[in-house]
Amino acid sequence: MPPAHRLKGLVQTGFAVVLALLFAGDASAQNAKAEAPIPAATLALMAAKGTSPQAPVLFRAYKKDSEIEVWKKAAGGRFVYLKTFPICRWSGQLGPKRKNGDRQTPEGFYMVPQRQMNPNSHYYLSFDVGYPNAYDRAHGGTGSAVMVHGVCSSMGCFAMMDHTVGEIYAIARDALKGGQAAFQFQAYPFRMTAENMARYRTDPNIGFWRELKAGADRFEATGDELQVGVEGGRYVFAPSKDPAKEAAVVTRRAAEEARIAAFVDDGAAAIRTSYSDGGQHAFWAALAAKGTSLGEVSRPEALAYAGLETIVIPARRRAPPVPEATWAAWAAPGSPLSPTHMAGFVPSYEREADRFDGLLSRYRDRLPRLVRASGAGDPTVPVRAPTGPLALAERP
Repeated sequence: MPPAHRLKGLVQTGFAVVLALLFAGDASAQNAKAEAPIPAATLALMAAKGTSPQAPVLFRAYKKDSEIEVWKKAAGGRFVYLKTFPICRWSGQLGPKRKNGDRQTPEGFYMVPQRQMNPNSHYYLSFDVGYPNAYDRAHGGTGSAVMVHGVCSSMGCFAMMDHTVGEIYAIARDALKGGQAAFQFQAYPFRMTAENMARYRTDPNIGFWRELKAGADRFEATGDELQVGVEGGRYVFAPSKDPAKEAAVVTRRAAEEARIAAFVDDGAAAIRTSYSDGGQHAFWAALAAKGTSLGEVSRPEALAYAGLETIVIPARRRAPPVPEATWAAWAAPGSPLSPTHMAGFVPSYEREADRFDGLLSRYRDRLPRLVRASGAGDPTVPVRAPTGPLALAERP
């Protein structure tokens, strides 16, 4: 039997070996998650869209819709839509994040370099979106570690299910490995359509959302990653180097502003949307309702009060114009309405000529000419007052 001190040393060594094996196993499992390949179906979709895993990527998130879109740069140089992932949980209200602890999921334009990717996340896998950015800091924004991560629990993050964030992570990872220095993450309150802008026109955040829409419109018009800056506490966007693309931006912006005005003029309702604490995509809500476990879900009771709409200005719908064929049927001889609404009516082309028609016509035509001439001091214009209302018409 070995001496006591040797026995103690053997036990300590064995314990260390066990711990090392455990940590090695955990690291190996974590590394396997972080290096999992992009699913074959998504690779096929990329090929069909004319892009590849190594091509630059861009993400667009919509809080009200609880969705994250993936856009990839295609061979032609434009970013093209690839697919959409449902968000399992986001927290707070519509509107930007302002301070640490407000549970707000942020809105704005963010950049994610390699250093913000976290293969060792407590929430399966994750990446930091980069809040606060320059805009947030200009408005006194505080907070950190706002993530897109696994586990259906949010305190200001975009929380996905584990397998969903695994695919998102893989798509972002391969783009960064392909040479993209950082990918853009655009976060919006809702899809920035003209109809939505009209509907939320009285919301306190509408000024901020107009800035976001300017960026969204630019991206839609050019298909290029936004070059974002902040001036005077506002988002600004560098113009495209391609004159044709910049002209497309101007055209789209004008068309969208006209559409917003048209929705308002046509009497679109103005609304506010409130949440007890954020929302969840209907896909995950339906699965949960069927009894499928979503794992850890933050404040599930709040989801019953998600997306409640309050009408601030009721809709006002204009009566549609009566078609010409209907008017003709109403006015037709023998119609039920003609004795009531058309009694005594004679079309102008069937009337007898009025003996004053010619006189009134000459008066109408000559009066403006005489007034202009008189104002210009024309000596040929008589200065004496006419003797009657039709006298001017009879002057040569």
